[in-house]
Amino acid sequence: MKKEKKISIKELAKLSGVSIATISRVINKKGGYSEETEKRILKLIESNSYKQNVNARSLRTKKSQTIGVIVPDISNEFFAKIIQAVEKQAIKYDYSVFVCNTDENLETEKRQLNNLIGQFVDGIIYIGGGVQLISGIRSLKIPVVYIDRYIDNKEMYVESDNFHGGYLAAQELIQAGCRKIAIMKDIRKISSAHRRYLGFLKALKDYGIEFDEQLLCDMTVISYKEAKEKTLELLDSGEIFDGIFATNDTMALGAMMALNERRIKIPSEVKLVGFDNISACEISGIPLTTINQNKWKMGELAVELLMDKILLRKSNVKNIKIPVNLIRRKSTEI
Repeated sequence: MKKEKKISIKELAKLSGVSIATISRVINKKGGYSEETEKRILKLIESNSYKQNVNARSLRTKKSQTIGVIVPDISNEFFAKIIQAVEKQAIKYDYSVFVCNTDENLETEKRQLNNLIGQFVDGIIYIGGGVQLISGIRSLKIPVVYIDRYIDNKEMYVESDNFHGGYLAAQELIQAGCRKIAIMKDIRKISSAHRRYLGFLKALKDYGIEFDEQLLCDMTVISYKEAKEKTLELLDSGEIFDGIFATNDTMALGAMMALNERRIKIPSEVKLVGFDNISACEISGIPLTTINQNKWKMGELAVELLMDKILLRKSNVKNIKIPVNLIRRKSTEI
């Protein structure tokens, strides 16, 4: 079988009628060329079997061509979808991705961070997690982008508009007739959950509804089981409520299990809204109304922010907030 010939960067420059430097800028996405030039060069690359020598480029640029991703729970669909987007976007730069799961454990998080540093990764994407290691991370000499957690304006991060999402969730329940609304959230002061809570409270205030503190359910473990147990406890307490906002879908589906077990009708007796829009929302016994986060866009933009730093591209963008939207399903039908 005849071996396919690989074209060189010099030959690409000759075929396209531009300089080797322009070819290099297009390949490394460094800008300084027109969209028409980029399309022409990329088409030539695709049709002429050009492939960069990654090892040689790594020696020349002092880059490992790898990025690390730290994630608190890889089994969680929300995080898994983001990782998929990160990997696909990184491939466009000929970058490999090391994924490190922490299981929400601080010691594991420390070990995984040290492992990534030992692998000489060019950058790190931190998805979720408590980021308790922030002071140590800041001392690293490699760029770090955070997803789903606001640190401060000095750090690079990508997050959903969590405040607006919390507002939309409460507004949906209120407009569906709810007046005594329980909320389930992470007890930790994690920015995403806290902002959803603040948005929820703002909607209640705007609609002239006083929030009953007895309907606040702080969760120490984010799981179906814990959410189910918390909902059963709330029912057994005698507190009256006609709506539940859970700040993620895992908790919302756990609450739904509890309500079904007690034969409480959804949505006629209690209406329910979640947050994330994982696939289980559509196929649950009663399709769940939820706040949709653009998980794919979060992953893509995090890679772009990281590559701005790794490739020394000029960019003033450090913090990105992605819009959310409400997906209405049967759990809030009037």
